Amino acid sequence: MLRLAEVAPRAVRWLWPGRVPLGKLTVLDGDPGLGKSTVVLDLAARVSRGAPLPDDSLGDLRGAASVVLLCDEDGIADTVRPRLEAAGADLTRVVAVTAVPGPRGLHPPRLPFDSLAIIRIVNAHAARLLVVDPLMAYLDAAVTAYRDQTVRAALAPLTLLADRAGVAVVVVRHLTKTGAASSLYRGGGSIGIIAAARSGLLVALDPHDPTGQRRVLATTKGNLAQPAPALVYTLEASPTLPAPRVVWHGPADRTPSELLAPRRAHSARPDRDALRQAEAFLRAFLADGPQPVPAVLAAACAAGVAPITLRRAKRALGVVPQKSGFGAGCGWHWALPPPPPTTEAAPHPASRGS
Repeated sequence: MLRLAEVAPRAVRWLWPGRVPLGKLTVLDGDPGLGKSTVVLDLAARVSRGAPLPDDSLGDLRGAASVVLLCDEDGIADTVRPRLEAAGADLTRVVAVTAVPGPRGLHPPRLPFDSLAIIRIVNAHAARLLVVDPLMAYLDAAVTAYRDQTVRAALAPLTLLADRAGVAVVVVRHLTKTGAASSLYRGGGSIGIIAAARSGLLVALDPHDPTGQRRVLATTKGNLAQPAPALVYTLEASPTLPAPRVVWHGPADRTPSELLAPRRAHSARPDRDALRQAEAFLRAFLADGPQPVPAVLAAACAAGVAPITLRRAKRALGVVPQKSGFGAGCGWHWALPPPPPTTEAAPHPASRGS
């Protein structure tokens, strides 16, 4: 317990003012192919050499600092290193974690169980930026990404690491296929992910660019400062390396709702990917047994699954409605169908008795 009169107040410190706080968790959302990972590596490169940020701000870091990367989707040698080089990174200050020690030898890191190993690596290199890209690839199989409680428990060690080590933790997520009323509900998994973050960022196509080349980095959540203005960028080929690089074009008057509006209009017709996402949600949420229908509907909404798509997924999976209780206290639950019975092969006629 802490008596607050004995706690010394301190100001928020920033890796990137208004966007990425030091000592806190930041979530970056966006569709595939828009350069989320390239944007994060551009930020890592600037941190590694102590360069100004994309909006020419300097933040509270003074000089170069180390960066730790967990980047599961991209190859280190053929993708991550060329992109960092194209961004001008000091590669001696960038560490990629591909495996951590365990009781049975080395294995890919999993959250939250390998958090201590990750914390040790961050502390050993005095890193000021930790990137987890994408978050879902590092959540252990025991963590249900659509359940608020389990997701918050998985992220708790990272938030504790961020606070104690003064490191900025940036986790990357894909957007869901279905529309939502708020950009905060569009990221994959439970709403608990963005709730645990102190800052939220979004990358999306610029709706004002008919060429489809310009992208926008916007702020979706800012608990610690006024929302920073959106920034426009493009992905361009490096003149010397086989890798894209980010070219920043300054601020723009764009809002997250404006950036996602075209997707919401299109998503009125749930597509096959949205149905698969809804089916995956139901399998995960009902894996431990029947769940109350209101809880399922609330979690689906938080995960960005539209009601019409949820109903289609329920039919496709054969989810079984179950009634519990009697009278005014009765309620309905949804449960996964029982597995099909295993059928043994019929005995050969010669083995039967006469």
